[in-house]
Amino acid sequence: MKFLIINGPNLNMLGLREPDIYGKQDFHALEKFIRDTCVSEGIEAELFQSNHEGAIVDAIQAAYGKADGIVINPAAYTHTSIAILDALKAVRLPAVEVHLSDIAQRESFRHISYAGMACIKSFIGLGFEGYRQAILYLKEYLNNSEQQR
Repeated sequence: MKFLIINGPNLNMLGLREPDIYGKQDFHALEKFIRDTCVSEGIEAELFQSNHEGAIVDAIQAAYGKADGIVINPAAYTHTSIAILDALKAVRLPAVEVHLSDIAQRESFRHISYAGMACIKSFIGLGFEGYRQAILYLKEYLNNSEQQR
């Protein structure tokens, strides 16, 4: 089982960027947390981070035929990117959305999630744990889908 794990703009600045909202752990700690979770679950993971919308679209498209599912934190593009929504819909891979903070409790412009419209589930406001929950959920979803074939 192979997952593409996508992190969007400014997540590479974790630990520096608004630690009262995003926590004090840095991006390397997040990547280690994700890798450790995937290893313990027997999942091959490709991690990808970009501050550029088109690069994220390219990564989603490149996952077609190569990955079994996607875990995505589109960050600020959550609220603006129809291109990412369309890419997720185009590849038709099961995708799970993650947000470190609770976007529903933040500014009103953060309440809409375009990417989330193409996702089977969202884990919001759980910090790093949201990634673990998303990985576990996606693994279970794919295992159940396989059993139904």
